[in-house]
This record gives sequence, structure tokens and C-alpha cells, in this order.
Amino acid sequence: MKLQALTPPTPLFFFFFFFFTTVLFYPTQSTQPPYACDSSQPSTSSYPFCKTALPINQRVQDLVSRLTLDEKISQLVNSAPPIPRLGIPSYEWWSEALHGVADVGKGINLYGTISNATSFPQVILTAASFNEHLWYRIGQVIGTEARALYNAGQATGMTFWAPNINIFRDPRWGRGQETPGEDPLVVGKYAVSYVRGVQGDSFEGGKLKVGGRLQASACCKHFTAYDLDNWKSVTRFGFDARVSEQDLADTYQPPFKSCVQQGQASGIMCAYNRVNGVPSCADYNLLTKVARGQWDFQGYITSDCDAVSIIRDVQGYAKTPEDAVGDVLKAGMDVNCGSYLKDHTKSAVQQKKLDVSEIDRALHNLFSIRMRLGLFDGSPLEQPYGNIGPDQACSKEHQALALEAAQDGIVLLKNSGRLLPLPKSKTISLAVIGPNANASETLLGNYHGRPCKSITPLKALQGYAKYTNYEAGCDTVKCPQATIDKAVEAAKAADYVVLIMGLDQSQEREAHDRRHLGLPGKQEELISSVAKAAKKSVILVILSGGPVDITPAKYDKKIGGILWAGYPGEAGGIALAEIIFGDHNPGGRLPVTWYTQDYVKIPMTDMRMRPDTKTGYPGRTYRFYKGGNVYDFGFGLSYSNYIYEFASAIAQNKLYLNESSISPKVESSDSGHFRLVPDLSEEFCEKKKFPVRVAVKNHGEMVGKHPVLLFVGQKNPNNGSPMKQLVGFKSVILSAGERAELEFILNPCEHLSHANEGGLMVVEEGSYFLQVGNVEYPLDIIV
Repeated sequence: MKLQALTPPTPLFFFFFFFFTTVLFYPTQSTQPPYACDSSQPSTSSYPFCKTALPINQRVQDLVSRLTLDEKISQLVNSAPPIPRLGIPSYEWWSEALHGVADVGKGINLYGTISNATSFPQVILTAASFNEHLWYRIGQVIGTEARALYNAGQATGMTFWAPNINIFRDPRWGRGQETPGEDPLVVGKYAVSYVRGVQGDSFEGGKLKVGGRLQASACCKHFTAYDLDNWKSVTRFGFDARVSEQDLADTYQPPFKSCVQQGQASGIMCAYNRVNGVPSCADYNLLTKVARGQWDFQGYITSDCDAVSIIRDVQGYAKTPEDAVGDVLKAGMDVNCGSYLKDHTKSAVQQKKLDVSEIDRALHNLFSIRMRLGLFDGSPLEQPYGNIGPDQACSKEHQALALEAAQDGIVLLKNSGRLLPLPKSKTISLAVIGPNANASETLLGNYHGRPCKSITPLKALQGYAKYTNYEAGCDTVKCPQATIDKAVEAAKAADYVVLIMGLDQSQEREAHDRRHLGLPGKQEELISSVAKAAKKSVILVILSGGPVDITPAKYDKKIGGILWAGYPGEAGGIALAEIIFGDHNPGGRLPVTWYTQDYVKIPMTDMRMRPDTKTGYPGRTYRFYKGGNVYDFGFGLSYSNYIYEFASAIAQNKLYLNESSISPKVESSDSGHFRLVPDLSEEFCEKKKFPVRVAVKNHGEMVGKHPVLLFVGQKNPNNGSPMKQLVGFKSVILSAGERAELEFILNPCEHLSHANEGGLMVVEEGSYFLQVGNVEYPLDIIV
């Protein structure tokens, strides 16, 4: 959303703000959700659009046909007003639920019967679990609590603008924390799991039929190639992302394709930026040809907030407001977050720059969603999901899931001499040092609501140690000055030291990208001084969304343990303490590459994924990056040691793609033979699927939940093919000494292909390898 610069408010302001919002705006909180087609109102319930026996398509056609032009235009903005003569209440399209239902948007309030909602870890940490079932369950909780708020009369909309499924392309991006990371497969699978959970579908999909009843509506954003907010003189509002067809095809677009086709998301948000010169919200090819045409998207498309106005005012793409309105509606956008369509659509019609049929098309998509949510079927309390009550918000089960998500996402980066876990003895003394040790707000990241509860790492650690001494070391994470002397004295007096450092929203957030990858201010000096003074090796905890260059700590022999905890949500403090003292075995793995500081030499504006040897451009993400780093994508330690082996894969280590009744054409290039995936039939690709069985054993003394990551790579990658890419992942719980076999089904057309320069997927002949951990299995592909 667009953020405005504000003057810091005074304490008196906060008093009046609290008074007006709690006393005046919500004086007698309605316990009835807003809805149309009230059976007690015969004058409106008799309309055909209220007849639930009719198909939604017919009902929407009837409704739209009854609207005047002014009424139609009024519905094209996020805060859609009521239409009293038809008994239609107001509706708010903008609500947020990135990692829990939040009152950041306009559609939800948390001042009533329900005053809190479960706050899960920020998405980047949840992604580190590599656990689709966990992601789905989180989506289920969010959808359930959203419906509980609606049923309690505390929501004026059920359309939530999440998930954020842009690729975390550059480590400086302030909003990378909101995403599932840098890998298109992971991001796509997260999108599918989250959307299915929120909308009321089954984990496997199929329970929610196309056009079926929604528990809540999820929205895939920001479409597309949006991953820069404010870098140097370039902002997201004016940025023109120059993206090759190759990179669009196998990096930027796949998560959105999965979100639409497999997740059946009911919403898409078009982004602020231009892509190859065309504003995303005015791109007919993107919104209509690709999303609705190629992917069969059935839902509504919203702009980001004020994204229509900037098409003229910032980008200069449209000459007049009316041109901008015409551009977006004719491109396939349906609703404007902001007032631009309300202000300029009528004049666009009068100037013949827009036909009313385009407005009708948009309204059809919008009212279809509201009907799928059950808002035109009489009282929602008597419909499916009507029995979800206030007791569902912050239930014990939901709070337990928030803890599980934090536990499973936290990544152990270093454990020299098996320093961790610390002994659980009430006699030990503990020094807890750092600006993030007692910062409850930092745990929540951005786009959060009011959590059920929040326990800081300091308070959670105090539950394990009888003697705990706390020193902040820095007033804030900016750390312009550090009280190193006090921190050093605390460290000298303690048996063990835990440093809780890192970033917060002052360093990375929407509209604020980072300038460097190191720890801010004097944090590094504080860490090294404390480590040097401590009796034993210390433990360093990093709270951050994006990666941090902690190379000095990685190689400091006095720093024995390093944990990355993202922004771990309401239960993050407890999860950290349980891991540090061995009540939970860490298993998270990094969903992004952790680069060294010199990576910032690369302009954020360079969208290329592939390296360029001629210019020395190193490429981006683990799939293409040729350069040094601090930690690899997928890296993560455990208190257990896991051993892998390939139990079985394809026979004779060869995969033949030259057997087909239709004899698809074999193409050739300077580097060898290949096949175009579009030339291969779906039946042929299905026939060529093959299983890969991976055995994993827990060689440790603790039970552990362990993500197994399966990669495929080429021995000699060329033509822009990835060095390796993730093709599957599964999470397995193993007791000490336990062995299990996991099966992955690989489709060569999907998992062994990459995009060529024209954006077409190809399978190349050559020598490949399957990889789990450090174990490889050779595979030759013959086309």
C-alpha cells in the first residue's frame, strides 16, 4: 500500500485517537454482519439476484442491469458505498492477512467482541520450514478467524490482499520479508497452500469447485516483477522493470500461475511498476491474455493503492485522468484502491474513451466474488461458515500453531562444539544482551494485527535461568551508540551469553529498501566485544527479514551458536528459548541466499536473473548466482545429523524423451539437442513421470522435524539453464535413530526444463544430477 510521510504525533494525539476510534467510531459494535437479500425485506429479497437457486452468472447480470451509471461507477473503488434502494450494503475490498488477520486495511476492526487475532511468523520465516501442510494450516486459521470477525459484525469485507508472492530477488528489498523467498517453486507452493487454506479448499485442492463458496477471498500480489520499493532515486511508483521473456517465464510468473491455476485464488493485485514500459494495471496482455486467457483466472483484479493515478501523475503513460481510467479498465482491472475511478470514470465515458460495457465487465467480476462469499444469500449466520464464532479467534489450537510455525522456521546457522542446546539447570546464570531481546513489536514484522499475546525472547529465556541479567547494549537496532562497557560486564559475570541483534522495521519495510547488508551502527562492535569478554562461547540470534552479512560472527571462534529467527510472530520468544535450551530441535532452512556486503554493488534496478560473463554481472539467487556468499539457499543445521541416500531413481540412470507416437520435433542449437515442452503432449509428459525415493536417517539423540530438499542440475549448464534448481521438498518427523523413505514424482516437462531466450520451456539433452544434501545421483537425458 502507498505510505504517506507523517509528522510524528504527540502524546495528546494518541489520547484523542484512542478515544475517537474506540468510543466514537465503535460505540455500539454491531453483532450482525452486513449482507444483501434480507428475507425480512420483501421489496429486495424478491429480486432475481437474490435467488440462490440461479447460477451466480445470471444473478450478477440481473444486479448489474438494475444499476444506474453513477451507481456502477461508485462500486469501482475499494470502499464501495451502499445501494440502499436495492438493499445492498457497503463493502470494503481492502483487508490484510499477510501472516494473520490484521486491521491494517479498512475492512477489519479489532475493537469489539474480538480484539485480537493469531499473529504468525512473518512469511519469510514460515517459508523456512519448507512445509506445505504447515502453510495450509496457517491459511485455514486465517480464513477461520476472518470469518469469525465477519460473523461478529467486525468486518465490512472478506477480501484479503495476501499472499505476497513476488520473488525475493535482491537482498536489499524492504518487503522481501513478506515473501516466501527467492525460489519460484517454493513461492508457488506457498501460494497454493495459503490460498487453499484461506478460501476453504482442501489441502490437495478440489473441494472448492470453480466458482464455489468462499470462506474468505485471497489475492495474489503484486502482479508482476515487483521487488523494488525505494532505492536511491528510484521508487516503485516510477520504476520500469526491464525483464526478459526468459526470466518472466521461469522466475517471475510461475508463482502467479500456480496461485491462479492450482490455488484457484479469487483475487489478483496488479503492481505499481511498469514491466517493459507498460504499467502492470494497464497491461492487457498481462491481465487479460495471460491471467484470464492462458491461466483461466476466475476472480477480480484490484490495483495497488493509488496505482491508477500514478499511470498519469508519475509515469506519464496516460495523458489525462480519463485516459488512465480507460487504460486500466480496458486492460482487465476491476477495482481501484483509491478514488481515481470514482472521480474520473464518468468523464471518461462522456469523452468516449471508455465504453460502459467495460464497467459492466468489471462489476460482474466484483459482484461474483461477493456472491461467492455468501453476502447475497440472506443472513450469513444461516449459511456455510455461519457457525464460526468469536471463540475461534486466538483459540488454544491457533496459538499452538503460531508456536509450531516459529519453532519449525528458526534456522540454526552455527553450532561449534555442540554449544547448543544449553543445559537446563536452574542454577545457571544468563546474560541476555541486545536491542531486540526485549522488543515485542519487532517479533511481529509488518502488516500485523493485535496478537493474542506476545512474550519477548528475554522473558521466555528468564523462564529457563534462575539468574538473568539484561543489557540492551543499544537503545535501538540503529545502534549509533553502544553501552559496550555495561554489556561486557554482564557477559563476564554470566555462565552463558545470548546476544539478540539484527534488524527491525526501521531498517527494512515497505517503501524502504536497505542500502547495505551488514548489521546497523555499532552492533558488530558490540557483538565482538561481548564475545571476547564472555567466559564461554556466546550465542548470537539475528532477527531480520532479509539476509545479513554476518561473516565476522560466522568465523569468530568465541561465537559458538548462531540462530536466524526472522520476525517470528507472537510466539517467537517462546520458540527461541525452547530451541536454545533444547526443548525443540531446530530444522528450518534458509529460503534465500545470504550474500556478502559487496553484493550491493549490483544495481537493484537490474532485473536479470542470469549472469553475464562479458560484463561480470554475477546473476541472482542460488539458481544463477556465480559469486561468494555467507550462507547458501537451503542451508540449516540441527541438533541431529541427518544422512541421505537415493533408495531408488530412474533405471540405468537414463531418461529417454525420444519415444513418442507423435514424434515431436527435436530442435538443435550450437550446444546440443533439445525439445520444446509446448511440442510435447500432456499425455507424453505424464507417461514420462518417474519416482525418486530418498532415504533419510536421524543420526542424533533428539526427535526432529526435518525438511528434505531435492534439487536437479546440469553438469555443464548452458543457454541460461540454472546451475541447479529445487524440484521438490518434504518435511518428515524422525525419532532418534529412525529412518524413512520419501518419494518424489518428477515430471521431466516440468522439473527438468527451463526457459529459452524466447520464453518457451525446453528440455535439453545432456548429463544431469539429482541432489539431496551432499549426495548426488547421475541422470542422462536423451532427446
